[in-house]
Amino acid sequence: MTILTKSKPQGAGSRPNPRSARRRAREFALQGVYAWLLRGDDGLQEAGAIDAHIRDDEEFPEADATWFKTLLHGVLKEAPGLRERFEPYIDRPLAELSPIEHGILLIGSYELIHHLEVPYKVAINEAVELAKSFGGTDGFKFVNGVLDKMAADVRPAEVQAGARR
Repeated sequence: MTILTKSKPQGAGSRPNPRSARRRAREFALQGVYAWLLRGDDGLQEAGAIDAHIRDDEEFPEADATWFKTLLHGVLKEAPGLRERFEPYIDRPLAELSPIEHGILLIGSYELIHHLEVPYKVAINEAVELAKSFGGTDGFKFVNGVLDKMAADVRPAEVQAGARR
């Protein structure tokens, strides 16, 4: 199974990992969504195998396991509807998105639509951080732009309240 990995920054060998358990959960969820996309996005039967494989990672105990499961299984279940929601905001055909950008947009969209307890700015920022860590050079700008436009439509009151501050 192809699993997405993040290279460690130089000098990070023995320092404690400052990333939160929820951020780690998002990183592992992205690995799962990425693997699912590479396998052809052909159904939910893959979810259990992907989930189990990722949980075997030696760093998984650092992650919020409940949030990981919520994100991975929620994104895989809701993927067609999530794509419909973010597709109007992308500047190219869906098929031209890299699997990383596609996965990050699925996760960010899922949080914006299905987890109102997560502030929209947090959902967008976490997606941007995933793009900075795993995506291409300017992928984070693309992710930020798409999710920011989408947030204005899916959470208009929250976005307007944030703009007035």
